[in-house]
Amino acid sequence: MKKIALIRLDKIGDLVSTLPADQVSFLQDYHVTWVIAKGLGFIPKNAQPLRRFIELDKNHPKRSFWVLVNFLKQLQPDIAVSFQAPWWVSLALWWAKVPCRAGVKSQWHSFIFLNQSLRQKRSEARQHEADYNTDLLAFACSELEKRQMNHKTTQGVGFLSPILSLSSHQISLAKWNLENKKFIVVHPGMAGSALNWPVQKYIDLISFLVKENKVVLTGTHSDETWLGPLKKEYATHSQVTCLQDQITSTELLGLLSAAQVVVAPSTGIAHLAASLSTPVISLFSPIRVQHSRRWAPRGEDVYVLSPAVTCPATFKCVGEKCSSYFCMDRISVDQVLQEIKKIQMEGSL
Repeated sequence: MKKIALIRLDKIGDLVSTLPADQVSFLQDYHVTWVIAKGLGFIPKNAQPLRRFIELDKNHPKRSFWVLVNFLKQLQPDIAVSFQAPWWVSLALWWAKVPCRAGVKSQWHSFIFLNQSLRQKRSEARQHEADYNTDLLAFACSELEKRQMNHKTTQGVGFLSPILSLSSHQISLAKWNLENKKFIVVHPGMAGSALNWPVQKYIDLISFLVKENKVVLTGTHSDETWLGPLKKEYATHSQVTCLQDQITSTELLGLLSAAQVVVAPSTGIAHLAASLSTPVISLFSPIRVQHSRRWAPRGEDVYVLSPAVTCPATFKCVGEKCSSYFCMDRISVDQVLQEIKKIQMEGSL
């Protein structure tokens, strides 16, 4: 079998949108190995089907460069595709003399170290990130023309890339006084790469939810900006459980799988929940590079809410120069509650 190395050294949502690209039919005769960021191994370990992978630490580029070079020399792939990675990854592909070194034609290193590069204007957000990834893979495998023809001839929703399916291990919910499908996860935090819902909106949402539901707050120390006010507001509330920095990645998948619904902004948790087939309500910015058209979670029960405005921004909010500023405030608590009630009603049928 031919060998192919697929590289994505990015965050959770990016990886979830990239991993299923290896399920396309034209890779059935390839031996596929992934190169992913350190700490994200729990995703391919729990993916269906399982993936072979190695992890690299982007915080130690010199060490990771040689780890990658040695790995590539041992694997001897026919093709390596860099979906997103720092410059030293492209150098490693060239150094290890990988025959076909493919990636996006964009940054300077793509012109020097790659010998197969595809121009993709992803900032225009004309399609989902998963489709951009599959297009790049098809290009590397000389299948892009066939894929584009498939896209043109597919009616209705158009050609969709495979969707990642995750499985989870059973976890003990009793230690948090929770029951399967009888709680709602609210994950308010994000890395800051997109606009978020105001903190007060999350507080108001939870104040309604706790009347009839248990609520679980998730996040890490990096989400303190969002979680801090919520923890202060509901510190002694019997219906709210905060699991910030208290669960492992395996427990997180189990928790998301057991939730009745997950509410989150544009962040990796929403992507994980959708891949676990848990209903997700995700709150999205209308800014072009942050748009749900490119970054929405993909799954059977995904509900995206975004401000009904015409946004003039391409990369970042222009603030008070925009007549719709601050537009994220226009997503009402009632809108989110209505979606939750729909999900609950469908679940009770």
